[in-house]
Amino acid sequence: MRTASISRKTRETDITLRLNLDGTGAHTISTGVGFFDHMLELFSRHSLIDLELTCKGDLQVDYHHTVEDVGLVLGSALDQALGDRRGIRRYGFFMLPMDEARADVLVDLGGRPYLVWKISHPEQHIRDFNVQLLEEFMRAFCTNARMNLHVVQPYGAEVHHAYEAVFKGLARALRHAVEPDPRDHGIPSSKGTL
Repeated sequence: MRTASISRKTRETDITLRLNLDGTGAHTISTGVGFFDHMLELFSRHSLIDLELTCKGDLQVDYHHTVEDVGLVLGSALDQALGDRRGIRRYGFFMLPMDEARADVLVDLGGRPYLVWKISHPEQHIRDFNVQLLEEFMRAFCTNARMNLHVVQPYGAEVHHAYEAVFKGLARALRHAVEPDPRDHGIPSSKGTL
């Protein structure tokens, strides 16, 4: 089973996370940040990664610690569940429309973390949630997952649609990248290791 369970407790956050890469998209998510929960639920559902996540964070201070630390733990869990990454497709990409918005997401699970983040939408808040925190989430996620991640959101008039397209696009790209490759059961690299 390609699963992982991680608990991480600091003075800022207390996180418990379980995931199953070969799931059905079942999820139970509670971070105390409604919009962020919604994005993670979309991620789980469209990636078919089962996700159980609870985070108790210092929300009275800011949402930053919660959002970034969830990214750290989710990335670490993905890395753990992938093991040596033998037999996976490694690459995934998806162009996703969400009404008037679009997101292009490209993933390489090749072991070298890097984030490209180009979001066109100028609006910075959905209710009291600063959507710029999602870049911090993605950076923490891809660094700890040892993943190269390119996110380009070229247009979209509605901020919710813009970020929903990003998370659904990430889910679909990652779903393809983690899938077993029926033709190649080895390490998907000419170096022999990832």
